[in-house]
Amino acid sequence: MSAKITRINPEQLHATPGYHHVTVVEAGRTAYLAGQCPLDRSGSLVGPGDLDVQIDQVAANALAALKAVGAEPQHVVRSVIYVRSDDTDVLGGAWRRLTDSVIGGAFTTASTLLGVAQLGFTGQLVEVDLTAALPD
Repeated sequence: MSAKITRINPEQLHATPGYHHVTVVEAGRTAYLAGQCPLDRSGSLVGPGDLDVQIDQVAANALAALKAVGAEPQHVVRSVIYVRSDDTDVLGGAWRRLTDSVIGGAFTTASTLLGVAQLGFTGQLVEVDLTAALPD
């Protein structure tokens, strides 16, 4: 039996561009993924200065991490997206590219998008932090 996941947008809160304000998980196991960075398998940063290339790598890495524990994007119950920018157009573009990516279903749940001044690797422009309710 899989964990029951319910996503809610209370009437009293603003409309969203695809995510839900509240995600409730009833029972089951949970996986907490480390922040997924735009690094290839050898640990090298991909796409220095190219946010789209880095987003694509982050999405591929996140999908691999989810699959390693038997999960799919729709099992994600919480996401936090960090983008190295204070430009709302850049942030919105990053959101759209992620929601159109191989892990797009992960962002229909409780999600937060943040513009930040710096990330962990020199040249890193994006990182995604995911929590998933694992299917049985």
